[in-house]
Amino acid sequence: MIAAREVLAGFTAACEDIFTMRFVRADRNGRLLEMLGSANSIICTKQKQPVKNNWEWETVMRRMLALFGWSAILSLVVLASARSVSAAELTDAEKKDGFVSLFNGKDLTGWVGATTGYVAEEGNLVCLKEKGGNLYTKDEYSDFIFRFEFKLEPGANNGLGIRAPQGCDAAYCGMELQILDDSAEVYKNLKPYQYHGSIYGVVACKRGHQKKVGEWNVQEVIVKGRQVKVILNGETIVDADIDKESTPKTADGQNHPGLKRDKGYIGFLGHGARIEFRNIRIKDLAEKK
Repeated sequence: MIAAREVLAGFTAACEDIFTMRFVRADRNGRLLEMLGSANSIICTKQKQPVKNNWEWETVMRRMLALFGWSAILSLVVLASARSVSAAELTDAEKKDGFVSLFNGKDLTGWVGATTGYVAEEGNLVCLKEKGGNLYTKDEYSDFIFRFEFKLEPGANNGLGIRAPQGCDAAYCGMELQILDDSAEVYKNLKPYQYHGSIYGVVACKRGHQKKVGEWNVQEVIVKGRQVKVILNGETIVDADIDKESTPKTADGQNHPGLKRDKGYIGFLGHGARIEFRNIRIKDLAEKK
């Protein structure tokens, strides 16, 4: 059972957050749907006088209680607390199907590699601007279904390494699925196999299904045997047999020994741009021995 002082401390912190936060309408995962106005402005309007910074919290809470009642205040406390940690909430179907979350929304537990280039921020995994690097899962995977959401800044460039070893260029010693702002002017003359979702240097994606910069995209990667499938925002943009696609040579004409690997780490491959990730989960399809 949680100690009373811990409850009080959490309640106090949440109340401070509530006082300055904006009321929202959110879905079951706590994602923002609608802005409704701030507690500060509501209190000022109802009481006909401004709220000053040096007010005691007791006075603030009395006003809040008078205006909203205990049930509304407690709901806001839950919302204020939840918005700081928003780890992937698996659906009942995903839990039943064997998916597990890879990111807890609080820290980089379960990840290795460039842990100083990424942070947990408001429940999201954030690749830091001018930092990044290769951040890998602590475990290796062979066949799997990997699901995640991402939000790009203008000109963002990252990648998803799969079946990759650590300490090398995943695009060649493993496989890299591009994560890229396809709309950026600087990338207008790339090769087809360099755009978002492509298996870098090997398989070109089907373009036109990425959302606008600043919006959340949903992606699923299915890897089974020699087949790699990428689904972006509900549309299949890659569905390829990597043996066939690399015979007699790869699209870029380079040597990609990682295509022969049947197991490795999964990782985000940051190239100095800020990118946010959330709802990172996986289903291991490998046969258990």
